[in-house]
Amino acid sequence: MEVVLKKFVGILFLFTIVFKQVFAGQIIVYAASDLVYSFGEIKKIYEKQNPQDKIRIIFGSSGKGYHQILKGAPYDIFFSANIKYVELLKEKGLTKSKIILYAKGKIGIWSRKDSGIDLSKGIYVVLNPEVKKIAIANWEHAPYGQAAKECLEYFNLFKKIKKKLVIGENISQTAQFVEIGAADVGFIAYSLAKSDKLQNEGNFYLLPQKCYKTIKQGAVILKHATLNKERYNTALRFFRFIKSKDCKKIMKKYGFSTDE
Repeated sequence: MEVVLKKFVGILFLFTIVFKQVFAGQIIVYAASDLVYSFGEIKKIYEKQNPQDKIRIIFGSSGKGYHQILKGAPYDIFFSANIKYVELLKEKGLTKSKIILYAKGKIGIWSRKDSGIDLSKGIYVVLNPEVKKIAIANWEHAPYGQAAKECLEYFNLFKKIKKKLVIGENISQTAQFVEIGAADVGFIAYSLAKSDKLQNEGNFYLLPQKCYKTIKQGAVILKHATLNKERYNTALRFFRFIKSKDCKKIMKKYGFSTDE
């Protein structure tokens, strides 16, 4: 009986070690929706170079992520499309690291190739009678939605086409509205338009920087990452990796500017 008990304790101890190794270094990252394609590539490269770590990424609007963090969501790193949200979290004492400006985003108009809509006129395409619905991210909490609204107001178009607007929860959902035909054109992030999928399916017109404020995207390690040593070390490794040449190369591929 004593021998069996010792074997059981030994197996239990071994299981505990294995279990710890499997889940050691696992973090949850909240990232703005414009990063869905670029971070897909970055995650693969990082986990290949750091097989001991596991990165789970949740994508959504920056404003939504901010409010979830305020309510105690268990995120370890926050990549916002608007640097103001990470600055506010720092003011509230919910961050652990310095804030980094990891990218500057760009916005434009996208439509399906089979729609027959000509985007050569740029933003004025919204006045085209064939354009019945226009997708835009919710400007109340989505930075790219705010930028799109600024462009429409800059060209005195917002009030003229307000009734045509279809509001997306975030910039990814906004692109989906156009993909499935719920909208004829949509204001989307350049980073989404640069993906193979959207390049194959549609046409894109990059809007001039003069019509919207620079989309400064900021990131920070959150205090939740300090719950245990393995988690925090993983967060530090991934955070540093984002500033590497490999990552900057991927970000530039998707249309981001990485110059501070």
